[in-house]
Amino acid sequence: MVTAFLALALLLPQEEAYFELIDFPVPEHISMEVGGILSQKDALYLATRRGEIWKVSQPLSPQPRFEKWAEGLQEPLGLMALDGWIYTIQRGELSRMKDTTGDGRMDELETIADGWHLSGNYHEYAFGPAFHPASADSAAYQSLGETLAPEKPQDFWIILNKPFGNEPFGKAPWRGWALQIQADGQWRGAVAGLRSPAGISFSPQGDLFFTDNQGEWCASGKFSVMETGEFHGHPWGIDSCKLPESAVQHPGKIPDGPSVVKAKATIPGFALPSVWVPWDLCGRSPSGFVWDAAGNFGPYQGQVMVGDQYSAEVFRVDLEKVGGRWQGACFPLRRGLKAGITRVAWAQDGSLWCGMTTRGWPSLGTTTEGIQRIRWTGKTPFDLLRIRALADGFRLEFTAPVAPNSVTVESFSLRSWTYHHWSNYGSAPLDEQDLTVTSATLSADGMHVDLKVKGLRQGFVHEVEINHLNSRSGLALLHNAGWYTLNAIPAEK
Repeated sequence: MVTAFLALALLLPQEEAYFELIDFPVPEHISMEVGGILSQKDALYLATRRGEIWKVSQPLSPQPRFEKWAEGLQEPLGLMALDGWIYTIQRGELSRMKDTTGDGRMDELETIADGWHLSGNYHEYAFGPAFHPASADSAAYQSLGETLAPEKPQDFWIILNKPFGNEPFGKAPWRGWALQIQADGQWRGAVAGLRSPAGISFSPQGDLFFTDNQGEWCASGKFSVMETGEFHGHPWGIDSCKLPESAVQHPGKIPDGPSVVKAKATIPGFALPSVWVPWDLCGRSPSGFVWDAAGNFGPYQGQVMVGDQYSAEVFRVDLEKVGGRWQGACFPLRRGLKAGITRVAWAQDGSLWCGMTTRGWPSLGTTTEGIQRIRWTGKTPFDLLRIRALADGFRLEFTAPVAPNSVTVESFSLRSWTYHHWSNYGSAPLDEQDLTVTSATLSADGMHVDLKVKGLRQGFVHEVEINHLNSRSGLALLHNAGWYTLNAIPAEK
């Protein structure tokens, strides 16, 4: 049987019919290693890892105009706007900036918060900021996701990478933490146990999510909600739990080697991800993300578009709340960009800006940096839209009606697995099992199939692979697999 990964790779040319890639012309003298994107009505702001911010006028025109708006920053890895200010996170501080004279250059910079320490290690990145929405139903916030903050934020949130290798100034506290920062600059360590969390943003509902990258104590890529007081598994920074600014209980000694399911049952405050991102099946190194609240990508409205630093793709995440907490599935969307993606943001025409840089990590693609846009062509593919958990299986929803004669039990293959929670780098699937589909029932409108599945396992990743399925109009599936993280099994209705 062709693996899900190879089958998806063979479908790449079909993706072009639905999601086209548009190159963005960057002048040759600019090194566009994108660390932040801010999309506004009149301009596009691009932060680079080299400490510059470029203002691009008329970014959707054939000849956009680039002006250096700021320079001399220390690796800004995020941009947001509020009340005439542009906010960024530098390696050592949360800053806000403004052009007060109107000459097209930043001339005022204020420090909002600092005080977290640095060891001097190259990998001590800081990402953000995300704003806590004052109103979860803010129309502007829902329509533009992370690119526009609500009018009156309550708190800022940033995330701090753990170091890799030498720390010339000694081990620094708060590495691998999410910090919650008040408007007056006071902050606390709110969430611990992160590894290399490259993306952070609030959902339209007001929940805070982040991405993390596979490595030691992080079995595979993650997309997860975070809540104050949680521990997400990496023990590097847990000594900071003893500091007065910590909101996290010290989890104690972390056992090295159990499954993540067993670790969840034994480690105080340990939170599993909302969605595991299976290594090389759906991306490898998830980064920045946005919600498609406005329906910019057609049938995928309401889902999350996630960039990947290694696989040069955008994949999508669909969520549902079961047992009071978010869980769901990830699916491919568009592969074949020219470099690994660090940041994504919605353009004013509904296309998706994808900012890229590969310095510091490898990536697929043909170049090392730059910007592209993904634009939905208006055509709706026949695709697996979402997976929903049932008490005895899964509901598979599609973007178009399914042909009844293509639905059989043999049309669907399922397997599940968990991962090790250990100090090794990543984890291959652990305790992998094939599952039995006992029935497949197509709805009257043809838009979903209910599968009864024998052997569901709570806390495990469940892969759904579709072997043969056609739409009523004769289309084959654009993508034939999805990966659902079943943290909780719904009760019988």
